[in-house]
Amino acid sequence: MFAAERRQLILEMVRANGAVSLRELARVVQTSEVTVRRDVRALEAEGLLDRRHGGAVLPGGFTRETGFPQKSHMATAEKTAIADLAAGLVEEGEAIVVGAGTTTQELARRLARVPGLTVVTNSLLVAQALAHANRVEVVMTGGTLRGSNYALVGSGAEQSLQGLRVSRAFLSGSGLTAERGLSTSNMLSASVDRALVQAAAEVVVLADHTKLGTDTMFQTVPTDVMTRLVTDKPPPQDDRAGTELQALADQGVQITVAGMTPAGAAEAPGPVQSAGARGAGSEKGQGRREVPMPGQRRNLPPGGGGSQPPQLRSAPALPEQSPVAGRVADLAPRRR
Repeated sequence: MFAAERRQLILEMVRANGAVSLRELARVVQTSEVTVRRDVRALEAEGLLDRRHGGAVLPGGFTRETGFPQKSHMATAEKTAIADLAAGLVEEGEAIVVGAGTTTQELARRLARVPGLTVVTNSLLVAQALAHANRVEVVMTGGTLRGSNYALVGSGAEQSLQGLRVSRAFLSGSGLTAERGLSTSNMLSASVDRALVQAAAEVVVLADHTKLGTDTMFQTVPTDVMTRLVTDKPPPQDDRAGTELQALADQGVQITVAGMTPAGAAEAPGPVQSAGARGAGSEKGQGRREVPMPGQRRNLPPGGGGSQPPQLRSAPALPEQSPVAGRVADLAPRRR
């Protein structure tokens, strides 16, 4: 395929989806990510699109919201790895909230195997994934259906969350930066996500590397409220994502990374290290090593620092030798 044809196809994909990862562009145009990156730079020079680390977006500063059909086909392997890892944080008998999104939908499919679980959600897709789960109770918010992402939004959804208290909230969004935290492109979705955050003692954000460094219009989870980020390992050439991860860790966010590189492959440069290399034990990186974050969390959701109601149990961190899928790393904050 000639360069002009590739670039035209890349431009059409970005216009159709709003944001597309370099990995997906390379797959569609059947070339390397290096070639695609060069094409994206050329299109940016013409003012036809904007580069974001790991992808391309429509010009104009903030990315617009991508529709569910497009989102469901983006970064699928990364979302699977993130969901596998996040599911290990949930313990039998917990009460949690799960927000809307394609990554949280993947999480819900794995939560169907956790007995005694209570899941509060505003997502029809999350509820559908758990509908036939044995011994899992699903509680849906009220609200108005937003068809683009199959989520319930509006005052009805927010009011139904008032007075709710659970151990953890699992949320995803459209962008994540150390400066603003998690954000989304829709005001109604953002408002419900903020209500979900207020209901939880801990907040776990699920975001693949293509969202790191992307800023969208409406903030949902400020950085100082995030307890943990579960993400995938950025490509070796994605220095910006590594820098963003370190900045998040420096602000006290505990970061868990599901490595996407095959066993034996070279490690990416930067702050992300394999668990095995940091002395996690004899499992060659398959075990988990928690890295405590120094200092106190700022502005936790109400009740986050106090005792929880007896009927709710906060899930513990994954055990030392937990058999989770993929290679896992925790990112510790730099010493000052």
